[in-house]
Amino acid sequence: MFTGIIEALGKIEKLEKEGSNVHLTIRSDISDALKIDQSLSHNGVCLTVVALENGTHTVTAIEETLIRSNIGDLKVGSLVNLERAMMANARLDGHIVQGHVDTTGQCVEVKEVDGSWYFTFKYQPNKEHLLVDKGSICINGVSLTVVNPTEDTFSVAIIPYTYEHTTFKNIKNGSTINLEFDIIGKYIARYTALYN
Repeated sequence: MFTGIIEALGKIEKLEKEGSNVHLTIRSDISDALKIDQSLSHNGVCLTVVALENGTHTVTAIEETLIRSNIGDLKVGSLVNLERAMMANARLDGHIVQGHVDTTGQCVEVKEVDGSWYFTFKYQPNKEHLLVDKGSICINGVSLTVVNPTEDTFSVAIIPYTYEHTTFKNIKNGSTINLEFDIIGKYIARYTALYN
């Protein structure tokens, strides 16, 4: 479980295909503190550390992950948002994030307003992808507050700190982003579908 509060940016150093899997080797400020078998969020995708070497860590993305997320779009030199799993005695500063990406979306607008940024995203809605104004959404692993949701779009406001310390500074019109909808909303949607 994660909180959506990004700890570090990682830089892809190597991509290696093996069958339908891709091994990603990433350099970051937290790589030396990791251990084998540890869960780590990469752009909101929970992946297991399989190797450590000289300030880098390696994770493996399977075909299902590559299809459902933007992990398959990463190239050598790409930046990724990183977060270690939440400790049971820690504050929940963001919201409950599982690291299980539901779908991807596309950025359709970026607006700078008095030192902050408003990003608008479009996605393919379904009955389990619930958004409410001022509710929670996880974008590329970042816990954010939903603004002005419509049937297939929503916006988020990004403060300068988040802009500088996450991959939001690289998101432009047309960029593909990972979306994880709020788990509480997903349970409510599923319950309603099954029992009403």
